[in-house]
Amino acid sequence: MRKIILLLLCSVLFGCSAVDTAKESMSGLYDYFSGGEDNATPPTPLVEYKPELDVQVFWKESVGVGAEKQALKLIPAIGAGKVIAADREGTAQARDLKTGALLWEVETGLPFSGGPSLAAGRVILGTSKAEVVALNSENGELQWKTKVSSEVLAVPVIAKGIVIVRTTAGEVIALDEKTGGRLWSYDHSVPALSIRGTGAPLVIGDNVIIGYDNGKLVALNLKNGKYVWEATIAMPKGRSEIERLVDLDVDPIETGGIIYIASYNGGVSAVSASDGEVLWRNEKVSSHTGLSYDARHLYLSDSMGQVLQIEQSRGAGLWKQKELSHRKLTAPALYQDYVVVGDYEGYVHWLSTRDGRLLGRIQITDSAIDAKPIVVDGIVYVYAKDGTLAALTAH
Repeated sequence: MRKIILLLLCSVLFGCSAVDTAKESMSGLYDYFSGGEDNATPPTPLVEYKPELDVQVFWKESVGVGAEKQALKLIPAIGAGKVIAADREGTAQARDLKTGALLWEVETGLPFSGGPSLAAGRVILGTSKAEVVALNSENGELQWKTKVSSEVLAVPVIAKGIVIVRTTAGEVIALDEKTGGRLWSYDHSVPALSIRGTGAPLVIGDNVIIGYDNGKLVALNLKNGKYVWEATIAMPKGRSEIERLVDLDVDPIETGGIIYIASYNGGVSAVSASDGEVLWRNEKVSSHTGLSYDARHLYLSDSMGQVLQIEQSRGAGLWKQKELSHRKLTAPALYQDYVVVGDYEGYVHWLSTRDGRLLGRIQITDSAIDAKPIVVDGIVYVYAKDGTLAALTAH
């Protein structure tokens, strides 16, 4: 079983040329791609506990085939009273945020791989065939389609009339939001070996922040793409190529003028948004799912499927929830005083922000959930890999 998974692992790594190299470092990365389904590190069975929350399905619908078993970044977008989601076969839907009622649906035939993003009457998506498309957010009609350098796995970002696109080849491309015309591009080399996936760009003021597979965080000018600053977030360590992976595949977040980002094998870091100075680094944490924050803390799911609370001020760990280990958790979302994560069996778990204890759970499907839950107006929206789109509440 381990040999089979190892071969599959090589297929999702760029430049994987030798199985012997991969054998040298398999623990955390193996669990990430296999969901922990191995005799050495099986997924932690769900424990019985007295629920402190009543979790209910507010509504549940289906969006085509979802991402199925592909590693894509298909994450719902919410705005103007609707939730918009897409599947890998080109279906895009808009549903009423409160009822789940279908507002429109289009069958584009495009292999959607990243998005959507929503702004100013447009829905922006990337495809596996190196395309970026804009749909009308009111009816789903195609407005424009632009060719880019390679597959778009990161969710496009829209800011100040500009669409920022990140491709798997390392290129950052700025497009005109109205026409899809190219405004500028910035090219950055990609290591021969890297985890499949790219973090979404983050726009702060007039800067675009990009995390790269070599552990570098780069700021570019939003208007012209010129280099502003660069920070070294993670340093490669170890003998094998896999041990030296330090991909910044997590979407960076910003609060109070500080950027927070996590990496596989490279820790969690706080970086000044103004000049790229690294303020602190916690090298004990490895993550490639994502971060959330409240007024004082960061929350993340690490590479072993443990949920952590970390101090924003200095990066110290406060609590760690281990009872969901190896369950391939999503990035956590904050919901009132709760941390919400999905897992590989379609369960959604509620944890306490105070101490990480389990408060409630519900299974919405038997398919994996890998997209970070979205919280809007007290409702948690979850999108599973089989296309299940659900709105959840907890009391």
